[in-house]
Amino acid sequence: MKAILPGATADTGQSVVLGEAAEPEPATDEVVVAVEAYSVNRGETFQLDGGLDRRWAGWRPGKDVAGTVVRSAADGSGPATGTRVVAHPPAYGWAERVAVPTTSLAELPDSVDAVTAAALPLAGITALRLLRAAGPLAGRRVLLTGASGGVGHYVTELAAACGAAVTAVSATADRGAQLLQLGATELITSVGDAAGPYDVVLESVGGAGLPAALAQLAPGGLLVWFGQASREPVTLDFFDFFRGPNQARIAHFDYTTSDATFGGDLSALVRLVAAGRLHPEIGTVRDWARTADVITDLRARTIRGKAVLTVA
Repeated sequence: MKAILPGATADTGQSVVLGEAAEPEPATDEVVVAVEAYSVNRGETFQLDGGLDRRWAGWRPGKDVAGTVVRSAADGSGPATGTRVVAHPPAYGWAERVAVPTTSLAELPDSVDAVTAAALPLAGITALRLLRAAGPLAGRRVLLTGASGGVGHYVTELAAACGAAVTAVSATADRGAQLLQLGATELITSVGDAAGPYDVVLESVGGAGLPAALAQLAPGGLLVWFGQASREPVTLDFFDFFRGPNQARIAHFDYTTSDATFGGDLSALVRLVAAGRLHPEIGTVRDWARTADVITDLRARTIRGKAVLTVA
């Protein structure tokens, strides 16, 4: 079958190429999905940058897919052949077909198309679990850094719907403009412009941004560190921390640690989209032959919202 393969080519210098891969060999609790659309996450572009020594042998990218089940699970679990689904496999999704655990997919209603569904899994699941880690948000002030990214988009809409007053931090006002339409109370372009204190800080940039965001916490507040988009290490002076907000807390977040299965959260995301309560921002839709071009554009930050590729 055809699939997107990692590895630069001498003639193009691109980080991925369209080539041939073996058909998936599903475990007894996995279905095979014929992929109609997939989205690209920045984390996957970081993995492609890291070299093969940072991945298991035979690794191919692809964690966010939507399509149709063409082979049901041998153990009888999961949806039947012909069912439209959105899925979150651990890898290999940038291909014509992919094996997916039946615990990591959700059925799609007719009202949710494959392109929209493909924009949901990683960013949407992360947003749901991040907000659970933050605790009750009704009436609370929330500072969200890296807000114009895929996760930030969902967090803003979901947190605002919970009654939070969200201050969204975006690198530029243009990239973050839609966040105000989704319910953000305020849009700023630098943590230094924030007017704290905040009950909750959701920090995803790293570098110098984390200590600056930490200083905005209210007494007893919580900072949840869920990303490092700047790719810069964080240096934190704990003497400054101790002199800061009384009883403030820092928590590291990984979306996979609370639950390694994703079907329940995917079903919740699909319900919210179908009900018109969650609105994925899709910045570009292209044929999957242009995956390398999309990766280049994502690295240059010229795409606002999710990048979705359709598989012919």
